Amino acid sequence: MADKANKEEVQVEDTATQNEVATKPQREVSLKESNPEKFLEEFNWHNYEEGIDPIDDGKLEEFEKLVKENFVDTLDDEVVEGTVVYITDRDAIIDINAKSEGVVSLNEFRYNPDLKVGDKVEVLIDVREDSTGQLILSHRKARTIKAWDRVNAAHDEATIVNGYVKCRTKGGMIVDVFGIEAFLPGSQIDVKPIRDYDMYVGKTMEFKVVKINHEFKNVVVSHKALIEADIEEQKKEIIGQLEKGQVLEGVVKNITSYGVFVDLGGVDGLVHITDLSWSRINHPNEIVELDQKLNVVILDFDEDKTRIQLGLKQLNPHPWEALGDELKVGDKVKGKVVVIADYGAFVEVAEGVEGLIHVSEMSWSTHLRSAQDFVKVGDEVEAVVLTMDKEERKMSLGIKQMTPDPWTDITTKYPVGSRHKGIVRNFTNFGVFVELEEGIDGLIYISDLSWTKKIKHPSEFTNIGDTLEVVVLELDVDGRKLSLGHKQTEENPWDKYEAEFALGTKHTATIDEMVDKGATINFNDDITAFIPNRHLEKEDGSMLTKGEEAEFQIIEFNKEFKKVVASHMVIHKEEEAKIVKEAVKKQVAAEAEAKPTLGDANSALQALKDKMDGKK
Repeated sequence: MADKANKEEVQVEDTATQNEVATKPQREVSLKESNPEKFLEEFNWHNYEEGIDPIDDGKLEEFEKLVKENFVDTLDDEVVEGTVVYITDRDAIIDINAKSEGVVSLNEFRYNPDLKVGDKVEVLIDVREDSTGQLILSHRKARTIKAWDRVNAAHDEATIVNGYVKCRTKGGMIVDVFGIEAFLPGSQIDVKPIRDYDMYVGKTMEFKVVKINHEFKNVVVSHKALIEADIEEQKKEIIGQLEKGQVLEGVVKNITSYGVFVDLGGVDGLVHITDLSWSRINHPNEIVELDQKLNVVILDFDEDKTRIQLGLKQLNPHPWEALGDELKVGDKVKGKVVVIADYGAFVEVAEGVEGLIHVSEMSWSTHLRSAQDFVKVGDEVEAVVLTMDKEERKMSLGIKQMTPDPWTDITTKYPVGSRHKGIVRNFTNFGVFVELEEGIDGLIYISDLSWTKKIKHPSEFTNIGDTLEVVVLELDVDGRKLSLGHKQTEENPWDKYEAEFALGTKHTATIDEMVDKGATINFNDDITAFIPNRHLEKEDGSMLTKGEEAEFQIIEFNKEFKKVVASHMVIHKEEEAKIVKEAVKKQVAAEAEAKPTLGDANSALQALKDKMDGKK
């Protein structure tokens, strides 16, 4: 600005000198006719504005016409091209062919450190006259306006643009395109997933404008779209040549829990986790890694060939085919437990060759448990080959066969009548299963648990895990069955009760409970007797009730069925019969001695009847 002012002062001094040596009208005419631009440049604006050099109206109109013809009149929002005429430490002086040069801050040219005098630049009028009358221009605003025009054109015409990747941001990158900050999503950088965004910062790349939001002034660009266009051509060529069984080279593009995506050169195929290895694996990254090159075989594809199923393990023969005749039934094998199910465990005896150990083949015990009770994943086990089907590629193994069968010498260890201790393993409605040793189970029927207790369910007598003393009652070697008894470990108390509670014996007890059709009494812990309703009658004709103590007579005793029936009524009925018998006996005796009259006998019988009726 100072240089411009100095220039104007020099022009004023030159003009004053010229006025001294020539008349002004002659000077003006000659300059206008010979060089109008020079005339306007050397015109003394100061003298004109101060009224020192008055100009008539005709000349003023002619001057304004000359200005209009030789200088552009730009709009505030119009971008024009100017020429750099001078560069200071802070500004660039730009000539846009206006009434005066404009000024642009050098900060707006930071992207172009090689700016020099004579360069053509695009500018926009920012301020027509500042406080000093200076024309202020903006290169940055001009670039922005032009940039939006170019971006819109690139979007509409689908042309390729160059952009400078400035920095990373959340979800992608910021790219400078024509001076506009555009967003490059991470998914649009490349066709394959990008793990290191920083490697792109500072690079200039080609992009395609894919989206513009004019309301929010947002621009989205894509580099992937350019790659896809090239890949699409390659894809068509590759897809057209696909055949089942074909072996191709690919690069691992992505690894998931269910498989691996392989780039075949523009076309992606999936290797399912089950097609990676003949052996079982937990995750594909145990076999492959990202960006790894590998050969795969085409297993299948859909009609449009958009979904391609690939295989890796199929490049090698199935391990079952390599077994040959070296492995046969009865052989012992070692392997690692790879999978456990409720019904058994799968053991890998060779790479890709597995055998099933059913839970029933894990122990000689007939009491089945879960496979987890015997083995766990990763265990090294030794087993015997039980069956083998190479065509079906199936093999069954057994662990219990590694130890002797406990039933081999069962008659020696557990003869009938021998006593042993066992652990209660299971209940059924009809009895208890007791394990004498691993692989030897026996059944105690519910009727063989106690001599005296009436048991409805085994859980009323014992618990799982209890130790019981038992006696071997029966042995079926072929059927691998043992019949046991617990009550047989003690003497049968009913043997002594048979004499103690014999028919006709009398015992005193208390009515314990009233039940249907009678009542029950407990003579001791083992003997519970039943009294029918009519046998509850007392001597006075009333009935016994709960809690009353009375004398009872055994009228039935069955040791086999543990049944005892008693009666209170028969006691006093028996007494009555005895009295009658005694009366008759006395009458007969009296008749023999004194021959009493009939009236005397009647009197005796009437007295007995009164007694029976409760009369005195």
